[in-house]
Amino acid sequence: MKQEYHRFYKDTREEKEKKRRAAGKRNRARQRMERLMTVGIVGICAIVVIFALIISIRHFYLQRKRNEEPVTEEVLVIPPLAGVAEQFPDLPITEEFLTVNPYSRPGLALSATPQYIVIHYTANPGSTARENRNYFENLKDTEETYASAQFVIGLEGEIIQCVPCNEIAYCSNNLNDVCISIELCHPDESGSFNDATYNNCVYLVAKLMNYYHLDMEHLIRHYDVTGKNCPKYFVEHEDRWQVFKGFVEEYRQKYQEE
Repeated sequence: MKQEYHRFYKDTREEKEKKRRAAGKRNRARQRMERLMTVGIVGICAIVVIFALIISIRHFYLQRKRNEEPVTEEVLVIPPLAGVAEQFPDLPITEEFLTVNPYSRPGLALSATPQYIVIHYTANPGSTARENRNYFENLKDTEETYASAQFVIGLEGEIIQCVPCNEIAYCSNNLNDVCISIELCHPDESGSFNDATYNNCVYLVAKLMNYYHLDMEHLIRHYDVTGKNCPKYFVEHEDRWQVFKGFVEEYRQKYQEE
């Protein structure tokens, strides 16, 4: 009986030892797994941090490089335009350039591509485009004043070009070297224009503005340069000036779509 008890006790102790060793193995295995998971998580976090650091450094480098690179704006190259009769064949334009002289055609180049289109009136009721052109021409002899314009538009819509578009005309004061000036003939003292004069001015201005890539802010009156009452009708009737500009914008769009 005593031997059997001893064997039972021994068996129980061995069993417990086995269970203890098995539990120890499981604990060690769990601990190894936890360590591996911890190492894996730390490794993944490290990789993410390193990747983010690389992206940040690369972004900083590229941004700095962009900032250091000189900014080059695209420059629009517009071929100089002297006479326009060939350029705008659908308009009744004749090129009758003035003789080069100090009083009406100095023969000086504009300082830049034309930046403004300036509208004037002749202040000479009933006069024709040719009469006004000849007045500019005769200034070389009379020497009475300095005056001219690139264009004069007559009572029947005829357009005479007096000065090349890439040269200075004496018409718009401090803008002479960066503008194209257009004189409009008118039948009476009111300064209002015939339909033919008005319409061909709209067409010519629209074409010139498209050619030189000018926006509507660069279509102005002589009045806007110096405060002079010129062109009289458009100064005294601001609403009619806005209507005129509206027609120019309409035809600008139309010509662009053709």
